[in-house]
Amino acid sequence: MFNIKEELKNLPDDPGVYLMHDSNDIIIYIGKAKNLKKRVSQYFRSSGNHTPKVAAMVSHVSYFEYIITDSELEALVLECNLIKKHRPKYNILLKDDKHYPFLKVSMQEDYPRISIVRKIRNDGARYFGPYIGVNTINNTLEIIQKIFKPPTCRKKFPEDIGKGRPCLNYHIKNCFAPCSGQVTGEEYRRVFEEICRFLDGNHKELHETLNRQMKEASERLEFEKAALLRDKIRAIERLDERQKIFKAELDCDRDVVAAAREDEIAFAEIFFVRGGRVVGREAYEINDSEGMTDEEILGDFVKQFYTSAEQIPEEIILEREIPDMELLQAYLREKRGARFRITVPARGEKVQLISLVRKNAQIEIENKKIRKIRESKNHVLEELKKTLSLEREPQRIECYDISNISGADSVGVMVVFENGKKANKAYRNFRIKTVEGADDYASTSEVIYRRIRRAYEEKEKIKNGELLLSDAKFLPLPDLIFADGGKGHVRAISETLESMEAEIPVFGLVKDARHRTRAIVSQEGEIELPAVSAVFNLVTRIQDEVHRAAISYFRKLHSQKSFHSELDDIPGVGKARRNALLEHFGSLEKIRSATLEELCGAVDKRTAASIISYFKEGTQN
Repeated sequence: MFNIKEELKNLPDDPGVYLMHDSNDIIIYIGKAKNLKKRVSQYFRSSGNHTPKVAAMVSHVSYFEYIITDSELEALVLECNLIKKHRPKYNILLKDDKHYPFLKVSMQEDYPRISIVRKIRNDGARYFGPYIGVNTINNTLEIIQKIFKPPTCRKKFPEDIGKGRPCLNYHIKNCFAPCSGQVTGEEYRRVFEEICRFLDGNHKELHETLNRQMKEASERLEFEKAALLRDKIRAIERLDERQKIFKAELDCDRDVVAAAREDEIAFAEIFFVRGGRVVGREAYEINDSEGMTDEEILGDFVKQFYTSAEQIPEEIILEREIPDMELLQAYLREKRGARFRITVPARGEKVQLISLVRKNAQIEIENKKIRKIRESKNHVLEELKKTLSLEREPQRIECYDISNISGADSVGVMVVFENGKKANKAYRNFRIKTVEGADDYASTSEVIYRRIRRAYEEKEKIKNGELLLSDAKFLPLPDLIFADGGKGHVRAISETLESMEAEIPVFGLVKDARHRTRAIVSQEGEIELPAVSAVFNLVTRIQDEVHRAAISYFRKLHSQKSFHSELDDIPGVGKARRNALLEHFGSLEKIRSATLEELCGAVDKRTAASIISYFKEGTQN
């Protein structure tokens, strides 16, 4: 058994990384220390000085482990890598972990091309960015195409030069047509050198070059060429007017970072400044920031964001000093392989820029508060909790249904509602593998077993660092399970859950004679719902959705193959009526047991009578 007091005595005075585990062997916090013994021991002294967040974390620690490093810098890098791998609950985790796109200009080639990439490689090409959002990068490419008219076709140069005629882009003046053989290699490269200067933000030098070329063309009476150069100059001037908002003091690659917080809500905001222009901005919500100082929030964000960033700018401008700032600066300088600094300005234009960035972070907080207010107005989950006597509000609800024809080709579906709304990406489909015939109870049990088993497997992979929670397809487990059916379905699911030691409340959804949601059912009996209540509306939507999903999945599997149903043998039932019946009832068994009135909800009275007669004769035979 792990004895924390004894293990604290054995901690070394070396730098390193420590990992806190809970009773389920899951890593819940990762930190780094200059002195492991001093830092880790602080957690287990009197908790009076701990913030609520630290106190909560310590209360869940079952044991800890540590890794010794040669230096504090090495510990910092290892800490960041382990946090990214394990994503512990009590570390700050960014919701947005995407790789931003860059523009790549392959200047290492004789005939360069432009492309969009998300990884920067040491291949001799020029990379520009990051660009925030597809629209931003597409707009940039559109401007480049308008000004410089580079080729966008798939022709390879110089192999395809002189082969065939120039395409339509040349004739509509949207390409300078190197394929025509009238453009030298030097002229081709010159265009792409101008594109690189443009992307660098060096519009002044490019503007002067184009002006000089325009005058020279005019002196040689090449008026058409001069007019094209004039149009380029005007396009750049219009772009400058729209983008240039900072002075020469900021004319290089810089990121400006600020954070704002209010109660438990915190956001970090980044402005990406390239060549004195803001080429993009992005906001990041900071989770679990309660009890942290503003410096800790900003520091943890900067550390996590830039240690995994594809590109490090020349300077990061912060609104305040952060813990380990010199250490982080040394690491990022080494990662960038060039001049780099982190600055905290006290005056001048940079302070004004910081204020602007922070104001944007504050706006994100206000927007978050508005969203929370809107969500809080929906009390349906609280009502559902009271109606079903649940221990907590069911934030995640799953509903299951089985569909088949004549007991063959059975399928099951799982639909998910989160916070009372459909979560389409969480839906899952199942082909029944172990059940023969029309046994809805056994089929439902198989689906539940496979769903819970997959969740357990993913939990184990997360524990071993083989999977991120964000990539799991069957986690988290639901707070509530509904079945499209009665007591038998509830019993089948409950028994399966009990055998797998999964404690999840289960209820069925039953319909009236008109095939509409009527009540919720448990193993003890039915729970009537007022037809005008919010809970009734919610469960009706859930039941209708799972029925739709089951029919849709079944149809998808059979859309490319013909199949025979017993319904096809009934006089008056053709393909259209067969499909209408299956869509309405979901399975042949439900059609077989339907009353005349119920059948009239899907087909005309004459056909309904024919169906009743057919199945009645079948039972007599």
